[in-house]
Amino acid sequence: MSEKSLSPTEKNYGVENYLKSERQSAIKREFSNVKLLANSVSNRMNNLIATNITIAVGSRVQGQKCEIYVNDMPVKLDAKHICYPDVVVVSGEPSFVDRESDMLLNPTVSFDIFSKNTSFQDKTEKLECYLAMNSIREYILIKEDEMRVEHYAKQNAKQWIYRIYNERDDIISIDSINCKVSLAEIYAQVKLAQLEVKAQTVA
Repeated sequence: MSEKSLSPTEKNYGVENYLKSERQSAIKREFSNVKLLANSVSNRMNNLIATNITIAVGSRVQGQKCEIYVNDMPVKLDAKHICYPDVVVVSGEPSFVDRESDMLLNPTVSFDIFSKNTSFQDKTEKLECYLAMNSIREYILIKEDEMRVEHYAKQNAKQWIYRIYNERDDIISIDSINCKVSLAEIYAQVKLAQLEVKAQTVA
């Protein structure tokens, strides 16, 4: 996720009230355990990483029946949690809450970019919700200011493989959409420790 305030508002909402309110609001807000969580504007690094992921993944899933949504597509994790992934991929036919097609029910792969301010939320409550979803096959967490990617790959309903990648030549195999992406691609043009990472395309 982008760097944002995660302080709950004073009002408690149900999913229906949240959806109605969100459609009328110019500000994106996540929904967690009947409370709204306010989002702030994404910064440069977050946007670069999200763009890099979209380009890398998008170039490799051409010809597959996949759809990629960036930043503005909310995902209903369960009855009490709705979030905005930085990038989310659906393999096959997407399913939505209603005909408005503005809240996704069946993500296949979700990417969240995290910072020190959002790390706890992304790695606890939100992670548990993703791991419990039937549709999700892979959940990928990308650290905003350090070369570190955490990859959860579903084996079955009770077993996941967890991998950490932290070298620019490391390659992430996203098997559910038949896609491989290098960390050099993900962090292209992102300045880490005063060094600019150059893109390295995976064939």
